[in-house]
Formats: sequence, structure tokens, C-alpha cells
Amino acid sequence: MSWSDDPSVVALGGGHGLAASLAALRRVTSELTAVVTVADNGGSSGRLRAEFGVLPPGDLRMALAALCGDDRWGQTWARVLQHRFTSDGEMDGHALGNLLIVALWDLLDDHVAGLDWVGGLLGARGRVLPMAVTPLDINADVRGASPEAPLEITVVRGQVEVATTTGKVLDVHLDPEDPKACPEAVRAIEDADWIVLGPGSWYSSVIPHVLVPELRSALARTSARVVVTLNLEPQPGETEGYTPEDHLAVLHRHAPELRIDTVLADASSVPDERRLRTAADDLGARLVLADVALAGTPGQHDPEKLARAYALVVRAN
Repeated sequence: MSWSDDPSVVALGGGHGLAASLAALRRVTSELTAVVTVADNGGSSGRLRAEFGVLPPGDLRMALAALCGDDRWGQTWARVLQHRFTSDGEMDGHALGNLLIVALWDLLDDHVAGLDWVGGLLGARGRVLPMAVTPLDINADVRGASPEAPLEITVVRGQVEVATTTGKVLDVHLDPEDPKACPEAVRAIEDADWIVLGPGSWYSSVIPHVLVPELRSALARTSARVVVTLNLEPQPGETEGYTPEDHLAVLHRHAPELRIDTVLADASSVPDERRLRTAADDLGARLVLADVALAGTPGQHDPEKLARAYALVVRAN
């Protein structure tokens, strides 16, 4: 299965959501670029970021692993990249891929070149770029972050803390507010035929891209068609209780100038098709419903099904 003439596709996001989208998109085009959130402050990534002052490598690593082929070479290297050490010492919890990426950054003093070298080693079917050239933090205005004060609005700082808050996220901000975008990411967006935004943690992986001024401007002026892929279910804490149309409303509130062409959702995850269709219509987008869920695994997309859905979206345009 492939799209005619292999259009240039740029996928934005982070974590497991972006990895699912990339695993699907690499099946349908060879011209694929991932632009990845760089705000992780926890686990192995957080430790390496704090110790070396580099971008957090974890989401970048996951994107590279998702771009590995299905042959023995690709899947072996994907497992190596994702291998996480378990010990009683300092190596406990570190992913080998994180260490490899940081080693190349240290040797080359260039984030993009280092990622390109890792991609070449893996035979990755696409390119992985950071959304910014310096580490970021995500801060959120949250109501009820403390159970003792359910109506109080406080600032929750850090991607991990925002993603796991038990309160209601009202808004998110970047620190710094105007980070320098990765120039290669800006060019990729400008030159793309298609942009895919989502799925993923909405406030901590998806929305941050439209908060980087240069990326937001590139998204506003690109001639590429934009597909928003909705999550299969709300994320506990971060978007608990959100409907699919709530997710669209949040995206529109943070980037009202973003032109959306298609909203892609799993049919079984839409409680009210009429309301979602109306929300999509209000944004000038068409709604495409498809079976894209991984059977027996709640909340996860099936790469093969998602690939068919993406191909369907493009053929219909």
C-alpha cells in the first residue's frame, strides 16, 4: 500500500502517540519526517537532560524505533534502541537508545546530525527532528491540582507533572515562551504535502508544537493539508472527561489560525458522531471515521489499520 508519488508527510507529536502514527505512515510513504516534542523531564531522558544539558532523547528515540522496518534488521535494532537497563546502580532505567543518541550529540555537537546518524544506522524509513534546538518545559494552569483545594487554580510545572496531574488542565505554556525552532523542522513543514497532528497526550505532546512561534507560523503559511488524528480515549488526569470535540476545541483555542482539512477518529471511540461532525465542520474540516484501534489493547492504535485510514484520507483529496 502506498500513496501515489510518495507525498512529503510531516508528523508532529511525541511519545507513544507519535510512534503509532509513524509506524503507520512509514507503510504508506517514503518521504516522512517526524517533528518531536522536547520537553520530557522524567526518567532516563530527564536524568540525561539534567546531567548533560541536552535535549531529552526519549521521545526522539521512540520515533526512530517506530520508523524501523518490519524485517529482521529493523526489528532487531528497534529492540536494541528501546532496551532499558535494570540494575542496582546508576544505569538503572536508562534506555540504550537514549545513551546512543546523547553519545552522538556529544561527538558531533549537532542534534540534527546525531539523529540522522542514528537513523542511518537503523535504516529508519524517515527522518526525526526535534521541534526546538533547546530543552523546554511545559507549565500548565490547573484547577484542583490539590484535592484539598478543588477550585484553586495553580501552575503545574514539567511535562511529567502536567501529564499526570489529577486536576483539570485549563491552559499550557512553554518555558521559555519563544524557543528557537529547529530550522530543518520549519523547512519540512513549509515544504510538506501533508501534516499529521496527533494522536498523543494532548497538552504535553500535541499542543506544544503550536506554541513554538516559528512552528506555529510555518503551520499557518504552509500549503500542506492538515490531518488531526484524535486519541482513542481521554488520558487520565491530563484530559480526563474530554470528548473528541473537546480535543478539537483545545487545539483551535491554542492555534485558531491553523487550517485543518481532515479530522480522523476511530468510530468506536466517538460517543456522539453528530456533535463531532459539527465540531469538524465548524473548523472547515471533514470527519473521517475508521476502525483504527488495536484489538484487545485499549487506547492503542493499530499501525496497519491506521495506515489504511491515512491512505484513504489522501485518496479522497
